[in-house]
Amino acid sequence: MPLHIIAHPLAAHIMTHLRDVTTKPATFRTLCYQLSLLLAIEATEDLPTEDKPIQTPLEPMTGRVLTHQPLVVVPILRAGLGMVQPFLDTFPDVSVGYLGLERNHETAVARNYYCKLPPLAGRRVFLVDPMLATGGSASQAITVAKQHGAVSPQLVCIVAAPEGVAEVERHHPGTVIHVAALDRALNAKKYILPGLGDFGDRLYGT
Repeated sequence: MPLHIIAHPLAAHIMTHLRDVTTKPATFRTLCYQLSLLLAIEATEDLPTEDKPIQTPLEPMTGRVLTHQPLVVVPILRAGLGMVQPFLDTFPDVSVGYLGLERNHETAVARNYYCKLPPLAGRRVFLVDPMLATGGSASQAITVAKQHGAVSPQLVCIVAAPEGVAEVERHHPGTVIHVAALDRALNAKKYILPGLGDFGDRLYGT
């Protein structure tokens, strides 16, 4: 399983404050943006580049620019919305799709209630969801993305549980997952431990 965990000390610093129960929604949203930016940069470190001759104020030179490889970022609603803006702010050619998956708190099984995707064939696709818990929603999202033409879509999450990582690997072997933290386990209610609570509720103050 290609699992990539950010090792930057700033990521650890931000994660600590995200986990803190006293962190207010406004601060939580800022921290989410900052950590999602680090994840976006980490997840795209292998984007292809090409030479570009330019003129500096002093002399000509050849620099490097991104080649034309359109990106698609697909948040899993609703918490995934908090991770989208860093991709939009950073990359010049990015489209956004939306996938609504709602987890039943009794069964922990997600249902698909909304799907609006741009063309995915030939594009680099990132599925973003802060919490990779049971892995059910992530596996469903990958399946939907592949059905719409995505090849090797990647997951970008803030916190993951080992159970969720294993579930994604079982259904979609070789899927690349980028996370800021791999936590200990799920509790009886399928929440990540130590985790940070319900991400969507903390993000939007609900």
